Amino acid sequence: MSTSTGPVQAPERVLPTLNLDGTRRWLRPRPSQGRWQRARRTTAYVLMVVFLAAPLVRIGGRPLLLLDLPHRQFTLFGTVFYSTETVLFMLLFLGTAIAIFLATAVLGRVWCGWACPQTVYLEFLFRPLERLLEGGWLGSRTMDRERGRVHPRRILKNLVYLALALILAHAFLAYFVPWEELRFWLVRSPIHHSTSFFLVMVTTGLIFFDFAYFREQTCLVACPYGRLQSVLLDPQSLIVGYDSRRGEPRGKGVRGRSAGLGDCVDCRMCVQTCPTGIDIRQGLQMECVHCTQCIDACDRVMVQVGKPAGLIRYGSRDEFEGRPRRMLRPRVVIYPIALAAVLGAFVVLLVGRRDTEVTLLSGVGRPYTVESEGTVMNQVRVKVINRATRDRAYHIALEGTPEARLIVPADPLPVPAGGMATATLVLLSPADAFRGGERAIRLRVSDGASFRRLVTYHLAGPRPGEGVAPAGGAPR
Repeated sequence: MSTSTGPVQAPERVLPTLNLDGTRRWLRPRPSQGRWQRARRTTAYVLMVVFLAAPLVRIGGRPLLLLDLPHRQFTLFGTVFYSTETVLFMLLFLGTAIAIFLATAVLGRVWCGWACPQTVYLEFLFRPLERLLEGGWLGSRTMDRERGRVHPRRILKNLVYLALALILAHAFLAYFVPWEELRFWLVRSPIHHSTSFFLVMVTTGLIFFDFAYFREQTCLVACPYGRLQSVLLDPQSLIVGYDSRRGEPRGKGVRGRSAGLGDCVDCRMCVQTCPTGIDIRQGLQMECVHCTQCIDACDRVMVQVGKPAGLIRYGSRDEFEGRPRRMLRPRVVIYPIALAAVLGAFVVLLVGRRDTEVTLLSGVGRPYTVESEGTVMNQVRVKVINRATRDRAYHIALEGTPEARLIVPADPLPVPAGGMATATLVLLSPADAFRGGERAIRLRVSDGASFRRLVTYHLAGPRPGEGVAPAGGAPR
């Protein structure tokens, strides 16, 4: 029995980015100019400017968008949200998800083809530079065939890619790090901020890896959106599709219509121009990002052979199968109603929230200790969030408990506008003030002007008949 030592080949292509023997198939899409390409290029350049400029925009002195994870503060359109506002975050995320469902149901994968940063930067920055530096798409394909050879043009391309990745890394981090701090990273030596320097380098490396090597595989392998389109799309959703009723049977016809053949001349321009390497004539596929490149390529060929454009076009699956398109259908009605309800609740809660939020938390360490004279000591952390547009100072005092004594480290407690401050309070109470191992106290927090709030908190203490130990010991 003979055995084969060569690679096992698949009977057909498994992924558009894989050859039959399992090796990487590098995609070098041939650009197709047309009205859709011009519209997408304009949109892409506008989005690039917005992406780079958004961290610098200020609304009321606050960033347009900042996800400050270390401080658990999130700024959206100049409004600061804190990690404790879970209901608002839930409504915001739910509204975003419903908006994605609605956009997909009506417009298909318009996000993937027109606005996704992966598509925008790959198709309108990195791949155009590749064609410029490697001698066009044919030059890139020639270099792919010359394996093992070091091409100076390709080395130059990767150096340019690395510089762009460094710029994009700083722009990306500006959404998570305040611009003032990021600017400090730029002007100071890495010795003074080694951790942040390492973070920038890792981000740069990931961006370079994505656009220089992984590329379209991010959409095909890593991104789950394509796999969800089977449930997000319906037969009436807008897609980029091939009109098989008009195009089949395809064949190498001459100018004008050949007898017995459809309008498709089987030029394969739609395949050569596809950035994900698929054949749009095989129907709706997970890999199709609706970039419209095949539309521009096919329309140009149709004009050249004297046939009407639109063999590949925007439409719904029902339209391509000869059925009329219906804009009004259940999901197109339910999604907007649900979105309006969620956004309405979000706005009501956002407008109704107070400009000052007070939260009491237990102290760090033991719940209570007993001093030598029998006084019970509790530590309580108070967190004050000031959402006002001006700085405030808050007074903290006990209300209705004359037998207890409150020690405040800073009175008043200063809190900047849009900021947060935390202070640890010390409360001293007689042991007989506790009932069942606890007692309730009320703290009055006020700014001396418009804000005054009473907050109730339950302190832990010794139970009846329980022996107590002085501070540093353990209860007996």
